[in-house]
Amino acid sequence: MAFLLVMAVGTEGYRLLGFGYLDALYQTVTTITTVGFREVHPLNATGQVFTMALILFGAGTVFYMFGVLLEALIDGHVHQHWERRRMNNRIQRMRGHVIVCGWGRVGRSTAQYLAGLGKEIVVVDRDPQRLAELEFPGVLGDVTDDSVLEAAGIQHADALIAALDGDADNVYVTLSSRAIRADLVIIARARTEGSKSKLLRAGANRAVNPQLIGGRRMAAFALQPNVAEFLDVVMHDETLEFRIEEIGIGSGSAAPDRTVADAELRRTTGALVLALRTVDGRFIANPNGDIRLQAGMVLIALGTPPQLEALRAAVAVTPRSSPRHP
Repeated sequence: MAFLLVMAVGTEGYRLLGFGYLDALYQTVTTITTVGFREVHPLNATGQVFTMALILFGAGTVFYMFGVLLEALIDGHVHQHWERRRMNNRIQRMRGHVIVCGWGRVGRSTAQYLAGLGKEIVVVDRDPQRLAELEFPGVLGDVTDDSVLEAAGIQHADALIAALDGDADNVYVTLSSRAIRADLVIIARARTEGSKSKLLRAGANRAVNPQLIGGRRMAAFALQPNVAEFLDVVMHDETLEFRIEEIGIGSGSAAPDRTVADAELRRTTGALVLALRTVDGRFIANPNGDIRLQAGMVLIALGTPPQLEALRAAVAVTPRSSPRHP
């Protein structure tokens, strides 16, 4: 801007001294760049004073501009700009990723676990230092701004995790995200029990209090260490052969309108159905053989990856997101 301003002032000044437009522009360029060509037209005293002032201000501006450009090249600003463009293009091509809002302890732990399961992650945070050494694609900005959520690819995401420090920010993010995507799965962090109901009313599928869950797990390890460790291992240890997963029953499979006994899921797949969730959100633990399966139910099953894959092939057509129940 300073360079353009000097060019405009110099050109207009020489025009006032009687130069034509092209001659005035030519005289300005040769003057501020200190090329040293002769004057296009002889200068009177006023023209000489104007030219000296233009040299002092214009040459300094040009040298400063070249210095800034050189510094940008040396410091890698141009490289950072292209890296940012490449990352933005990568985010816009993503489909089915998870957006993690807030790169604190909760957000970092959540992202690492999801990445271990093979999910693509996009992190949004307002602190550039947090994103400087990020191993996932990141978006710098205030997540309460809808344009930042759009930049994170919310239109094509599977889920959003609001893990900001303040409950008010998490409520705002939940409201904004639900307004953009009515079908988006939103999991919000709640620092207090009182804020959980607000987050659910704002549109969150689940509101989670990490401190409360951590306290309960510690109590469970104290009272029933084997049960707690078993559940912890099958849910989080990727080296273990067994897994607990949820599998939705699709309308196009052979399972709907058959009872659990008739479906013979245990015999045909090897997976053990621990519980099922009905269409209205109720859990039925250890379902007996008389329960009739319906499309939209979710099976909670234990088994090896091949067994769970066989169960999924038997009852599911497409993956189904968890229903919204407090």
